[in-house]
Amino acid sequence: MLMKQKIIMSNTAFSDTNKGIKMQIKSLEQMEKIVNANKSLVWDGWTVVNTYPSEKGRTAPQGAFVDGKWHLQRRFVPSKNGWDIPDKFVG
Repeated sequence: MLMKQKIIMSNTAFSDTNKGIKMQIKSLEQMEKIVNANKSLVWDGWTVVNTYPSEKGRTAPQGAFVDGKWHLQRRFVPSKNGWDIPDKFVG
C-alpha cells in the first residue's frame, strides 16, 4: 500500500467546515483510491488533507507551510462512519 506523504506544518488543526455536497466514504480501500487519484489529497495519519498553494495560507487559520511554500488546507477527519468529503473528489 503506497501513500503520498508530504511535510505539513499547519497553523491550526483545521477541520473541514465548508458547505457543499458531501460524499460519505466508509471503506479505507475506497478512500485510498480517491487519495491516490487526486494530487491535492494526502494522508496525515487517518485524516485526509486537501492542500493547495495560496499566499493566503501565511495568515489564514487553515494555512500550512508545505515543501517551502504557503498553502491552504482542508482536513477531513474520519468519524466512526468514515470520511465526509466533497463529491468533487469522488469519481
